Amino acid sequence: MSPDPAARKEYVAAFREVVSRIAAPLAGAPKRQLPVRMYVAGGAAMHFYTGERISEDVDAVFSHRFALPENLEVSYRDADGAARLLYFDRQYNDTFGLLHEAAHDDSVPLAIDGIDPAVFEVRLLAPVDLAVSKIARLSDQDRGDIAALARRGLVTTRALRRRAEEAMGGYVGDLDRLRTSIDIACRIAEDAAHGARRRR
Repeated sequence: MSPDPAARKEYVAAFREVVSRIAAPLAGAPKRQLPVRMYVAGGAAMHFYTGERISEDVDAVFSHRFALPENLEVSYRDADGAARLLYFDRQYNDTFGLLHEAAHDDSVPLAIDGIDPAVFEVRLLAPVDLAVSKIARLSDQDRGDIAALARRGLVTTRALRRRAEEAMGGYVGDLDRLRTSIDIACRIAEDAAHGARRRR
């Protein structure tokens, strides 16, 4: 599915407003505490990479303990004029999914108009880490996201397997289930990439 430029524009404007509200209280923060970094995962990161779907929530964690402001919901209209809502998910937690220990260090900065990255820096999980983060749950939507990243050449099967297996080294629990999920995710990525190559 190709990105709809009009829908993307409205979504990005809503995302910018959410980020602006989060960043606003930092204007008077001591410089030694700055910058605060926001690491974005989930559907919001997927949208910036692929434009293939629009998420209703922003999944993110921060580099500092953060007292979030109120009113982190933004209403907007999509390209068809339908009412949409984007909100910051206060319940999101990245400790239950699969995530490489270097994922935050390797994240990608996202420039946001009106946001000074020296104060508040927005960063997207790198595509391979975004794909890895989908493996533990591996819902239909997660499978679709892995396929979308691979179809666009943002993730290779080899890189996905290597990063996921490295990430698994820091986890305890049902690792056999994770290994099976990694195998499935890699097959999804390979099939998507192969299909994209055939269509070229």
